[in-house]
Amino acid sequence: MTMTAMPSGRQAEAEAEEPPKSRRKLLIILALATVLAAGSAWWFVLRPSGPEEPKPGTVVPLEAIQINLAGGHYLRLGIALQLAEGAEEVDGSVALDQAIDLYSGQKITDVTSPPRRRQLKATLSEKVRKAYHDEVLEVFYIDFVAQ
Repeated sequence: MTMTAMPSGRQAEAEAEEPPKSRRKLLIILALATVLAAGSAWWFVLRPSGPEEPKPGTVVPLEAIQINLAGGHYLRLGIALQLAEGAEEVDGSVALDQAIDLYSGQKITDVTSPPRRRQLKATLSEKVRKAYHDEVLEVFYIDFVAQ
């Protein structure tokens, strides 16, 4: 005579509990997948984009001015202002004042050295951009004579 082993009371309870545990795991996985999908959708589709770069508008040339340099030298400087798209016509006196302030008293070797000239131009562009509250994007040299 053979006997089949009957599961004990504890084993039967453990087997009965397994379906709810697997259901709980399934619910947790589905909840995590939903959260990840919602986060991905927000990141790639609904997330607000950063501020747009202003588009260039018209270029306004200003009358050339003469600036005294160190050692009795002078600089004839003409600049043009690259306005942002939609910016109204600007008064060039503020930009010319910034240029005079920056270039006055500079050594002629500093003004004529290409790396230093580029650095001075970048500094002037930044000062002018701040002075015009970002209505001016860039400053261009249109006349540059040092003597």
